[in-house]
Amino acid sequence: MTGVRPALTSRLRLLGIAISFSAASMLAAAPASARGPDGIADIAEKVIDSVVNISTSQNVEAKGSGNREAMPQLPPGSPFEEFFDDFFKNRRGAAPKDGDKSGEMQRRKTNSLGSGFIIDAAGVVVTNNHVIADADEINVIMNDGTKIKAELVGVDKKTDIAVLKFKPVKPVNAVKFGDSDKLRLGEWVIAIGNPFSLGGSVTAGIVSARNRDISQGPYDSYIQTDASINRGNSGGPLFNLEGEVVGVNTLIISPTGGSIGLGFAVPSKTVAGVVDQLRQFGELRRGWLGVRIQQVTDEIAESLNIKPARGALVAGVDDKGPAKPAGIEPGDIVVKFDGKDVKDPKDLSRVVADTAVGKEVDVVIIRKGNEESRKVTLGRLEDTEKVQQAAAKTKEDPVEKPVTQKALGLDLATLSKDLRTKYKIKESVKGVIVTGVDGSSDAAEKRLSAGDVIVEVAQEAVGSAADIKKRVDQLKKDGKKSVLLLVSNGEGELRFVALSVQ
Repeated sequence: MTGVRPALTSRLRLLGIAISFSAASMLAAAPASARGPDGIADIAEKVIDSVVNISTSQNVEAKGSGNREAMPQLPPGSPFEEFFDDFFKNRRGAAPKDGDKSGEMQRRKTNSLGSGFIIDAAGVVVTNNHVIADADEINVIMNDGTKIKAELVGVDKKTDIAVLKFKPVKPVNAVKFGDSDKLRLGEWVIAIGNPFSLGGSVTAGIVSARNRDISQGPYDSYIQTDASINRGNSGGPLFNLEGEVVGVNTLIISPTGGSIGLGFAVPSKTVAGVVDQLRQFGELRRGWLGVRIQQVTDEIAESLNIKPARGALVAGVDDKGPAKPAGIEPGDIVVKFDGKDVKDPKDLSRVVADTAVGKEVDVVIIRKGNEESRKVTLGRLEDTEKVQQAAAKTKEDPVEKPVTQKALGLDLATLSKDLRTKYKIKESVKGVIVTGVDGSSDAAEKRLSAGDVIVEVAQEAVGSAADIKKRVDQLKKDGKKSVLLLVSNGEGELRFVALSVQ
């Protein structure tokens, strides 16, 4: 293997010489704009002192192996990290010395580094929540190396944003938020941060995409950029060519851990609103509509005679939520909220969350093919995660086998007391229970299962398997390709499922 390298290197050198002559002639003829905007250096010089490093430390319990064997705590991504990993792996095999307390739990301090930026000369800094999460101590390190202790103002886990406060020892520069909604694909942007703990680094690239949903949170709407972002850049700013912050660099997609041109930033429009609330209240106060929503698929749109497929389908309405008294019902499709078009459920989630609590808004819905408007006064979304634990399955006493009928690849039966007990169906749930599913059917593909209850077929309530079969047969005669089912689980949570009737 090593014998091949010199010959290969020689060929590459010769090829490189030939290419360099050709490239030189092309660059001489190419305009400066082809190599990127000339203003990057000026912008970087103007804003770099507003970008800071965020240093955190945390005391954790770790299984000790003696002080002599303790590995130094290095920032993630440090150039020496791999060296010390290998060095201490080799030493761990050695027998413990006299007096060593190998295997005992000991307290040790871990350190990490990220990035942030100053938005107020009084010492207000924005960074990512994951940069400072669980930290016992947070420090802001200025571009000149000055290290100052910082306090946490507030965090928003859903957008991964945190706000810090420190007391400047001398005047500092602050940067302003720009309008991320005005970003265009291909527009140049600049990322500044602390990649691999190397300190303030400037990279440039373009906006590769906007409104990216990569399933990281309920309000995903990331800016995608090919400006190099690596570990340690988290929390740093993404600037436009006006020197305004248009995003907060948050994460990358990479099989190697380094930049491959897939970096993502939280847009400034989202960040600015979050920061304002964290500074004012120390927490987020998001709007709440009180509905459960799902995607309007092509099949569901066809079942409801809606073209093209759009909006957010209301699958359930909270009895104590603002939507209930406004007359919004399951089966309604929200297509506009407070004057803004709703293309999909994510759109509705974001616009509702960004709307002030207590504001009265117009909500446009489609109900049975007709557009209607409702006025809703928004409530406040409680920032508590509802943890649902599945009840442990217990051994059931034998019950009489129910009489079933088949339709749509489902075994269907009328709800009885025994079936309610067997499948743990609440008394408030009405409809026809599924007792079996054909594994090769469309129903199985749409994840219907035994214990689900069909409440409505084509927006009409059903009480028996015969009702369902009658409705399906009629839809076939009418030439429909699919049928819309309203399905409940045992707890009464609803969802819509469109099944083929062919």
